[in-house]
Amino acid sequence: MNTDITALEKPQYPVVDRNPPFTKVVGNFSVLDYLRFSTITGVSVTVGYLSGIKPGIKGPSMVTGGLIGLMGGFMYAYQNSAGRLMGFFPNEGEVAASHQKRGGSIN
Repeated sequence: MNTDITALEKPQYPVVDRNPPFTKVVGNFSVLDYLRFSTITGVSVTVGYLSGIKPGIKGPSMVTGGLIGLMGGFMYAYQNSAGRLMGFFPNEGEVAASHQKRGGSIN
């Protein structure tokens, strides 16, 4: 099975890892990724609660909305983190960290 990831576009930013593993992507989550993750989850819980008021199923509706938001928020944060590592999103912090880890200079 070919697991090579190819894109229609070339990365616009320096590539830190062309095919990052799951643990590296999750470990690369920024504060903004966690903020977006928790915001999407919180909004989904609220929408689930509000949509369950009229039929009288607030609890189950809130839990379902929260689970959907949790999964959606995680996928959004994962996409942003992986995009930075693969060079598709601005990644100055990741590039600086990879150069510092290798002991090289940025310029």
